[in-house]
Amino acid sequence: MPPLTEVNALRSVAMSVNFRELEESLTRLESIDAARVVNQGDKITEIHVIASSDKPSKQVARDVQSLAMARFGLPIDHRVISVVQISPQHLDLANGARAALRKINESPNGTRTTIEVTLRHDNEEHTGTSTGPAVAAARLRLIGEATIDAIEKTFDAVPPIALDSIAKTHVGNRDVIVAIVVTAGDRGSEDLNVGSAISPGSVDDAAVKAVLNALNRRLASLGE
Repeated sequence: MPPLTEVNALRSVAMSVNFRELEESLTRLESIDAARVVNQGDKITEIHVIASSDKPSKQVARDVQSLAMARFGLPIDHRVISVVQISPQHLDLANGARAALRKINESPNGTRTTIEVTLRHDNEEHTGTSTGPAVAAARLRLIGEATIDAIEKTFDAVPPIALDSIAKTHVGNRDVIVAIVVTAGDRGSEDLNVGSAISPGSVDDAAVKAVLNALNRRLASLGE
C-alpha cells in the first residue's frame, strides 16, 4: 500500500483536474476522434473513446494513460478505458452507395407523432417513417428508426437492421450524436455498428447522419 502522503497527493491531483480539459486533450491525439470522460466526484469511472483503426485498441488505451499522466499527473486504470474503432470505410461511402439526407418532417397527432426521413440516392428519393409518443425523450429514437426505414426502402439488398440505441453526448466542447445499429449476419449472428455525427446545429440532422455513418460499410458494399 502506498504511503499516506502519496495517496493524499494523488487525490489532490485528481481533484484539480478539469475533466472537460482532459476530454479536449484526448481528442487532440492523432489516434482519437472523440472522447468522453465519466466521473463520480473526483474519481474517473469511465473513459470512452472513438478511434481510427490505425492502432491496436490496447495501444490507444496506453495513449490515453500516457497523456493523462504526462499532462495532468493522473494515473488511469486501463480497465476504465473503452475503445471503439471505426475503419476508414465507415467514414466515406462509395459514390454509388451514397445516400444523402433530403428532409425531415414531423406530423403530430395528439399524444403521438410521426417522423418522416427522406433520403436521396441516384436521383431518387425514398421516405421512411416511424410513429411513437410525442415526447422529447423518444425523438432521437423515432428519427433513427425512420432513417433505417428509409435505408431499407432505398437499398433492396440491405440486411435486416434494428436501432440498438441512439443518444446525444458531449465530447470536448461539442455535442455529438452516437448511434449503435444492429444488422443480421450469417447463421443467426449479429453485427454491431457504431456511427457518430457532430451536432453544430440541427440535432435531428445529426441523428440521421449518425445512423448513416454506422451503416456506411454495409451500404458501400451494396454499391460495389
